[in-house]
Amino acid sequence: MRDWEKTIQSEYANSPTICTLIQNMNEYIDPRADIDNFYNIVWNVETAVGFGLDIWGRIVGISRQLTIPGTSEYFGFNEGTGFYPFGQAPFYSGVPPATQTYTLSDDAYRTLILVKAMSNIFLSTAPAINQILQNLFSDSGRCYVNDLGGMKLRYTFEFLLTPYQFAIITQSGALPKPAAVECFMIQTVLPVFGFSEAGTATAAPFGQAPFISEGSLYAIS
Repeated sequence: MRDWEKTIQSEYANSPTICTLIQNMNEYIDPRADIDNFYNIVWNVETAVGFGLDIWGRIVGISRQLTIPGTSEYFGFNEGTGFYPFGQAPFYSGVPPATQTYTLSDDAYRTLILVKAMSNIFLSTAPAINQILQNLFSDSGRCYVNDLGGMKLRYTFEFLLTPYQFAIITQSGALPKPAAVECFMIQTVLPVFGFSEAGTATAAPFGQAPFISEGSLYAIS
């Protein structure tokens, strides 16, 4: 029995006129293609695109738009982060650097949606956070979370983040931040100056690698 024949009551099954009308209607308004498109474009987050991903973003609570802060270098002191000594950067003029809004592509936004969905249901433990980091930055390099003690936590990235990756980390709110825990993020390219206990892949002696820059450390709000 064909699908459209299942919709006909038995007493009308032998009516050629009714059968022809229903068969033609089924061919004209067959909903299967539309149902497949809805599933692929909207319902299935793995294949959704465009407005389908925007719907998923509203469900998990994450926007496609990320505001990337302007980057400027100013004269400052050791206590701050991102400041430079005499002769290397100007004084702050009083005008904050302009920000720019970055619209994530479908693939980047899909990854962010999945990460936010995971963070919505995961416990804020180191193994869970490391799993999220691996999902988000698997193609970029090594990254992990450090428990610094004293209610402090640090996200460490052994590569330089792109502007949109930096915005995801510091502004999107997708990564878990345990309650009452102070969170930081550091990005650096290895090796850096350090001691033999850290291993030659990550640390090198004097004259062979730079110190970790003070401006590489950022607070996560």
